Amino acid sequence: MTKKKVLLAGESWVSTATHIKGFDQFPTVTYHTGADELLKALKASEFDVTFMPAHEAQRDFPQTIEALDEYAAIILSDIGANTLLLHPDTWIHSKRTPNRLKLLKQYVENGGALLMFGGYYSFQGINGGARFHKTPIEEILPVTCLSADDRVEVPEGFNPVVTATEPHPILSGLGADWPYLLGFNEVVAKADAQVLATVSSEYGSLPLLVTGTFGKGRTLAWTSDVGPHWLPPEFIAWDGYKTLFEQMLAWATAKD
Repeated sequence: MTKKKVLLAGESWVSTATHIKGFDQFPTVTYHTGADELLKALKASEFDVTFMPAHEAQRDFPQTIEALDEYAAIILSDIGANTLLLHPDTWIHSKRTPNRLKLLKQYVENGGALLMFGGYYSFQGINGGARFHKTPIEEILPVTCLSADDRVEVPEGFNPVVTATEPHPILSGLGADWPYLLGFNEVVAKADAQVLATVSSEYGSLPLLVTGTFGKGRTLAWTSDVGPHWLPPEFIAWDGYKTLFEQMLAWATAKD
């Protein structure tokens, strides 16, 4: 069986620290990735996932509709709009480059699938820095982004609430008791979207898992994380972890 090609862009960051030891000090730099468990879970699936870290995506994310069409689905996870808007040729050399947010809109309109997973640089993000509000990505997502910082931290944890009233392929076999999560991005579901799961009522029953369509394509929003810190080890160890994300991709890439 030929696997469906999927591009996952984002989920990487670099941290710097200054170590001060009395009079002396020295800096260190560390590189991190946040999708390791998800990539591991999807390895034995019908999907061939290409991981493009955020620092590579600025330069290497597809710049043509033909290059995007090589993938059955595109996942944006913890990667802000600026990374896709500011190719080095534009940022450094002041040259024209394709608007990759517009290209993604065209890609979905033509029948592609776009999924956005939550994080500090998803939807509107920390300090509003992800900046997907009022962009072509917001037009095609099944949710509307806030205009400011949209993070909701839940250190005590909350359990997702399955709200779908009819069977849905994404929810198949998952039951109603999901492990707890530690935060999410606040969004507003669009009128024509389908909300499959929400956060707890204590946090306003805000959208957690939402599906929609745009043109000939399908879109999906998962407003919590795919790994730490919002998604704790208990969620990753859950039997439904692999199933949930695999069925998200299966639904998004299915043809009507």
